[in-house]
Amino acid sequence: MSATLRLPSRGRRRNPPASFYAAIRRALLAWFRAHARELPWRETRDPYAIWVSEVMLQQTQIATVIPYYQRFLAAFPTVGDLAHAPLERVLELWSGLGYYRRARYLHQAAKMLVAKFQGRLPSDYAGLRTLPGIGDYTAKAVLSIAFNQPYAVLDGNVARVVARLFAQSGNLHQIKFRHTVERELAGLLSSHSPGNFNQALMELGQTVCLPRAPRCTACPVKKWCGGYRSGDAEAFPLPRPRRAAESHYLAVALLRRGTQVAMMRGLADGLLPDLWNFPAAFGASPAEALESLHEKLRGLTRAPFTLGEPIAEFRHAITYRAIQGRVYPVGTSRAVRHASLNWFELQQLPRAAISQLARKIEEKITRE
Repeated sequence: MSATLRLPSRGRRRNPPASFYAAIRRALLAWFRAHARELPWRETRDPYAIWVSEVMLQQTQIATVIPYYQRFLAAFPTVGDLAHAPLERVLELWSGLGYYRRARYLHQAAKMLVAKFQGRLPSDYAGLRTLPGIGDYTAKAVLSIAFNQPYAVLDGNVARVVARLFAQSGNLHQIKFRHTVERELAGLLSSHSPGNFNQALMELGQTVCLPRAPRCTACPVKKWCGGYRSGDAEAFPLPRPRRAAESHYLAVALLRRGTQVAMMRGLADGLLPDLWNFPAAFGASPAEALESLHEKLRGLTRAPFTLGEPIAEFRHAITYRAIQGRVYPVGTSRAVRHASLNWFELQQLPRAAISQLARKIEEKITRE
């Protein structure tokens, strides 16, 4: 039987023996075999499918990802299918998932895989890192899960579990904390089942070792956990510093042509550049946003126009931006034609490659 090692929450401590790491590893893997959730990407060893899941899961909840993942692989079952698909179609299937740069990088990487790697993901770290959008975390996750290579992966859930196990204060933005967590993680890693080990740590962080009110009594490694023994597991790690939310105001133009509405790539201020959005402009106040929209429309319509009273209001968040917006109907004296505008049937918008913000606006105006 493995003895419990006492780990002080502060000050110097001795390095845990190999048996300590081994005991945690065995308990964690046994728990994962018994309690792992049935998720679609766990039903395959196809590196391509696992890569797609890892990209989709970045900063996105599992429940949100599942239907997108299933639709995406149904449409693009192989790297070649994705590489030869129009970007517009890729973005349509991604629409609503957020962080759209991920979709563009997937598409670019698929093209590179077909051109340089015979449509197969490289099974080495250096090769994977040459692909657009594949950073250190994604490369290690794919190599461990799809190729069973001994790479440990570190994300917020994993860092929280490890920090509590070893009663380590700090957060991932602190170099010393990160290096300490990486060292402990390397000692814990299973060289025989690295993919399952990484998924087990993530699963534990997602379902048991929660940021708030962790379910410590259900934890398979609580007997070794310094945070649990301290009586205040939530104290580890320290909260991540957050950028304060900034208020932004957005004026949105509703240009109609019969049953069609005008859309343009991007939102404003360089946001959402790959997706279709209603013409819009930001401002430090509603009045300033409206004036900026006037300026934009003067360049788009090249004809006299009027802006009516707002027909809808909305709130939306993009990263640290807290957006308050109003939608203004546009009246023009003649047909509007501009190279940057594309006209969509209003009923077809939900299936188009539009942003989540545009989707919210579409729902507002169709209820009016």
